[in-house]
Amino acid sequence: MTELEYKFTYDLLFKMIFTKHVKLLKSLVATLLSIPLDSIEQFEIRNAEIPPETLGDKFCRLDINMVVNGQCVDLEVQVDNDGDFPERSLYYWAREYSTALQVGDSYSDLPKAIIISIVSFTMFKDYDGFHSEFHALEVTRHTQLTDKFCLHYFELPKLPVENLSKTDRLSLWLALFKAKTEEDLKQIEALEVEEMQEAIQAYKTVTVTPEFKEVARLRELARHNEASALAHARREGMREEKISLAKNLLADGDSIEKVARMTGLTYKEVEKLRGF
Repeated sequence: MTELEYKFTYDLLFKMIFTKHVKLLKSLVATLLSIPLDSIEQFEIRNAEIPPETLGDKFCRLDINMVVNGQCVDLEVQVDNDGDFPERSLYYWAREYSTALQVGDSYSDLPKAIIISIVSFTMFKDYDGFHSEFHALEVTRHTQLTDKFCLHYFELPKLPVENLSKTDRLSLWLALFKAKTEEDLKQIEALEVEEMQEAIQAYKTVTVTPEFKEVARLRELARHNEASALAHARREGMREEKISLAKNLLADGDSIEKVARMTGLTYKEVEKLRGF
């Protein structure tokens, strides 16, 4: 098995592929929302650019924000499970919905806001299906409060890929995002579905461009620097704890030798603390 250097779930690659190949993005969105492709009359990407200066931002999101037939649609992939993703996606929805109100408009003019999340981890352990769709419903009657709230989650670990069918476009699209090896991509290519072959070709084209390689380098450098900064902060925090403990032990009358042994500080470091 040959591991893919970059997977479709790599958010930088995901954004570059689908903002450069709008036809593929439009088809992907239609499939994820279960609507006919030819029903999409308005399709606009609102954040196609990837500002290099934002790549080091801890909260950098490489989502794709769109207007689809007057609706606000946000699509993103999420690899890491930080334990708060439902709350994060709800926050994303609230931000999309609240910022859509124009000066002079009434609340009824607010467009429907849809958040689509393709995730590489299991979110709902009590449900075997890989697609969950949430709306604002009354808990007893299941009456819909409004049709302007919608969250979609596609859980890749639950997607069966053993017997892919060329007619199941949803599973084929998600199989691309789940692919981890060259062999996985070849399995999808072998089905000879034109759209999937175009997506794989787009993947191969983008990953060898100097633009992608440079931005990927900057992204990984930023992540490395962030990890180094966090590690340094942890070390500094541990050292401060040792110094605080040493001061307390010295105040209790313990010898410099004992304090150094118990805290891991050097004799000279403890000796300097004795006067504080």
